[in-house]
Amino acid sequence: MTRRPRLVATDLDGTLLRSDGTVSDRSVRALRAVAAAGVETVLVTARPPRWLDELAHVVGVRGIAVCGNGAFRYDVAEQRVFAERTIEPELLAEVVADLRRELPGTGFAAERAGGLAAERMFAAIHDHPEDLVCTHRIEELGDERAGKLLARNPHLTDDEFLVAAGEVVADRLVLSYSGAGGLAEMSAPGVTKASALKAWCAELEIDAQDVWAFGDMPNDLPMLRFAGRAFAVANAHPAVAALADESVASNDDDGVAATLERLLR
Repeated sequence: MTRRPRLVATDLDGTLLRSDGTVSDRSVRALRAVAAAGVETVLVTARPPRWLDELAHVVGVRGIAVCGNGAFRYDVAEQRVFAERTIEPELLAEVVADLRRELPGTGFAAERAGGLAAERMFAAIHDHPEDLVCTHRIEELGDERAGKLLARNPHLTDDEFLVAAGEVVADRLVLSYSGAGGLAEMSAPGVTKASALKAWCAELEIDAQDVWAFGDMPNDLPMLRFAGRAFAVANAHPAVAALADESVASNDDDGVAATLERLLR
């Protein structure tokens, strides 16, 4: 018999959310029913805090999100960041300088607790919010520290840039890929979805074996390794599918919801 979890963690894009970015009524009902049954629910996502307010109805009054690939802990209901793990400014400047030198034409942005800041070059090739803070050089912004450094290069293919950026950055920052075309996402050393989820579980006194986690992309792998039971949606990246304990229906077929409904029977 499958062990009943004390906490359910799910990725959003490509996992809980459908391909058009919406969340189905079925998924909302399932998550809220699990929470009502006393199981902690956590959204674990590469999304920044500013992209989560529209999902408050999914998690209810106790909604917590680990976002920015682990950089921020966000109270979705109260719309506030209550914990963050940021990149040291000196380290950010060093990595940015190396990427500029080795991969000319790279543009940078930074996800911060207060919102997105971006260089004009980055803003020109990437969608951005109306309240974007623009700067000539991302490392010169001293008003707020970055939880996640973003980089993109329009002169290289997605794969070329991600491989090359990984070689330049090495182990100085955690570089991940969440599915956004050609976007290198970098967090402080040791900051991943898994480390942030692990810290939250420790505060709640919940063991890893009592965690169920759902994901679809390589940046979900550390979280899935941490969880007592790992689920991959049918549309998951091959590396995720290979690691998972169980495969469930795709995001468009409400695979997370179907699994949680089974839990409540």
